[in-house]
Amino acid sequence: MTALFIIIAAIVLLFCGYVFYGSYLAKQWGIDPSRKTPAAEKSDGVDYVAAKPAVLMGHHYSSIAGAGPINGPIQAAVFGWVPVFLWCVAGGIFFGGVQDFGSLFASVRHDGKSVGEIISDSMGTKAKKLFIIFALLVLILVIASFVNVVAGTFYTLAGSPVMFGFVKNPTDNQTTAMISVLFIVLAVFYGILTNRFSLGTLPATAIGIAGIVLITLFGLYCGFAMGRTAWIVFVGLYIAVASLVPVWIMLQPRDYLSSFLLYAMMIVAAAGIVFNAFKGESSVPFSVPAFTGWKTGAGYLFPTLFITVACGACSGFHSLIATGTTSKQLDNECNAKAIGYGSMLIESALGIIALISVGIVWNRWKLGAANGGFGSPAAAFGAGIATLFGSEGSRAYSTVSALLTLAVSVFALTSLDTGTRLSRFMFSELFLKSGEKSWKDADGIRRLIAHPLFGTVLMVTVGCILGGLQLSQIWGLFGAANQLLAGIALMAVAAWLGQAGKNNRMFFVPMAFMLAATLTSLVLTVYGKISAMASGAAGAFAWGNWFQLLFASAMTVLAVILVIEGVQTFARQAKK
Repeated sequence: MTALFIIIAAIVLLFCGYVFYGSYLAKQWGIDPSRKTPAAEKSDGVDYVAAKPAVLMGHHYSSIAGAGPINGPIQAAVFGWVPVFLWCVAGGIFFGGVQDFGSLFASVRHDGKSVGEIISDSMGTKAKKLFIIFALLVLILVIASFVNVVAGTFYTLAGSPVMFGFVKNPTDNQTTAMISVLFIVLAVFYGILTNRFSLGTLPATAIGIAGIVLITLFGLYCGFAMGRTAWIVFVGLYIAVASLVPVWIMLQPRDYLSSFLLYAMMIVAAAGIVFNAFKGESSVPFSVPAFTGWKTGAGYLFPTLFITVACGACSGFHSLIATGTTSKQLDNECNAKAIGYGSMLIESALGIIALISVGIVWNRWKLGAANGGFGSPAAAFGAGIATLFGSEGSRAYSTVSALLTLAVSVFALTSLDTGTRLSRFMFSELFLKSGEKSWKDADGIRRLIAHPLFGTVLMVTVGCILGGLQLSQIWGLFGAANQLLAGIALMAVAAWLGQAGKNNRMFFVPMAFMLAATLTSLVLTVYGKISAMASGAAGAFAWGNWFQLLFASAMTVLAVILVIEGVQTFARQAKK
């Protein structure tokens, strides 16, 4: 019954947060339904394309979800379920939701431009350039982390009967790979139907859902096998192409159709939790302790918990999506609350479901892959929910596990193509002078570097190379960098609201807390790497450790400079 209590309490609290606190924010900031959005004023058929609320909700939710709200809470469960539960719920309502909603609103009022432009408006051009550099470093980690997750979910182990090609009676990995590839084709077909043949949303959605069912059934009986490196190359090529084509071809339809998988996954998980709660003595126990202590093998609760949970409570990556793609597709400001604030709270609910899933298989999760446990949070998530429907090896267990693993990979891919498109925007923006609207307005070497193709190829190449690292070498650094970006995004929106004469007090506590937690984590990372190298420990000088040391150092310096700029901005506003 513990799992049932957890999910009911989370849903009630998150719903109340949306109704009461979300409405309070909208009123304080002055959401205006009569005001034209950038999607209407700057429509170009490529990036600025007005989307219906349901479609845009699908895009935004699928893009922000990724693998974060599943990986993070599962890894943070070492501190016990109570700390993770409290942070997912309170963090979503008062931290992540405020950042996402505020970033989307601020971008809509800045012609759909990025957080960099919002910073430029209130803090100056220098701060804007520094932020873009910082954001690009975070996006490299996003690409590396999610390429790693996707390749790890798809690849076939060396020595398997089939190493490349179609496979009958496929493993879960091969099934997921096949369905994910077919999902890309289905998304393009959906985009053509709705945008070139003007098919209505309802009939197109029915066709899309039917297509999802068909490719899923096909994938359960016919998979596709490739090695890990081959999948990394495939994913790199896919996200490069997806980030360059118009949003209606890939981004909008893929993300919209993906959202149905995510909704279905959450419904299936919730149904399994309810069903299991009333099975009596045969029910599967929830085994995560309530609280394991202020320090575990993962580190101290502060800052480790708040870095590890990441997207389940607050994520800086969300601000980049809200200001990079979502704000360019919003058809009316009145929908900003549901899309910006509501999506974050649904993601917090997904984080709670992930917490419950690992509680179902807690003893096996603690063993680790080397001792017969799970090698990834995604595998533990799929197995945990599948266990609610049948014993391991049963048809029900295998089907549910494969579908849940598919959902995780689909959302990781969705975050990847959105993140790559964002990196294209921001990389070009970094090399443009004031008054230049695109790479075509630049001259000399800047014209080449600001070209969308140059930035895309560079970011994808670096991200995929780093994606070859183990996930454990990337995820902790990604969590700290991502949460630090959240602190800076909160600071940027607060500075703009203050300049505009609007209430920004709700930003200060989340901003200060996120900056404190993440800077502490990065400093500890730098100290740990330097100490290990100084002691001459085995493997201390591996290139992965050098990467973490240099990356953490660079981000810490950039963040401190930006924080100083922000404090000076708030001081000037206070004097006025």
